[in-house]
Amino acid sequence: MRPSTLRRLRLCLVVALLGTGSWIANAQQSPFNKQRVTVKSGALSLAAYIYKPEGAGPFPTVIWNHGSEKNPGGAPQFDSIAKIFVPAGYVVFATVRRGHGGSEGKYIVETLDAARARADGSEGRLMVTLLETEQLDDQFAGVAYAKALPFVDKNRMVVAGCSFGGIQTLLAAEKSHDFKAALPISPAAQSWALNALLQARLKTAVRNIDIPVFLIAPPKDDNLDPPRILGDEAKRLGKTKFTTKIYPPTMPDGEQVHCFGGAKGFHNWASDAVEFFQSVLK
Repeated sequence: MRPSTLRRLRLCLVVALLGTGSWIANAQQSPFNKQRVTVKSGALSLAAYIYKPEGAGPFPTVIWNHGSEKNPGGAPQFDSIAKIFVPAGYVVFATVRRGHGGSEGKYIVETLDAARARADGSEGRLMVTLLETEQLDDQFAGVAYAKALPFVDKNRMVVAGCSFGGIQTLLAAEKSHDFKAALPISPAAQSWALNALLQARLKTAVRNIDIPVFLIAPPKDDNLDPPRILGDEAKRLGKTKFTTKIYPPTMPDGEQVHCFGGAKGFHNWASDAVEFFQSVLK
């Protein structure tokens, strides 16, 4: 073999090894065995993200519902949720609903903006309709995918989410028998005052929910009526497993607002959430 040929072979081997090393390093750096998958909701392809503990499982699983933000998968939100629950022994499964970053379909905020621009009063009813139909369908498509995974314990599933995701959490707790507990965070806080139909719909959900619910809100949320009014409705109905908490203003200002300011403020409720789910699943 010529020396020049041998040098080329050695160079190719070095490049290949470097590439393999880089791939392994990236895999090891992926937080909590993070994986992106594709979920089918009807004809639409949706992005979804899975996080899991080490081992074969099956593990209890948190179904996480994002809010109305355009690209939840491109922000630290999902990783931050995984940081709370995976070390506690949970799988986290987060579906990106239609129209949000990486998922096909019409973005709900654009649809609602168009209705608002028409100024015909249709926005409120349309919001409720979308949230309890196609948006809920997307969540349930993700749930079906998660239940088929070998490391998911389908008999120990819980549901959580913030803002629109908090609404999704309440609707899922009402409609599905898959969940043992629900953690809605800041549900409808940005929509409550202007949407009487949504208020009525969530009161109906409270009446129909039979699983334990822990509804929480930061001290300076956009509107604190949802935890107060829905909590009062639950008390009126004698639903002792439906509890609420408005957190005291002891956290930094930027974490006292809607959804605890996002990922940076999730630590404020993390231990309460884990304790709540553990108490139900024990």
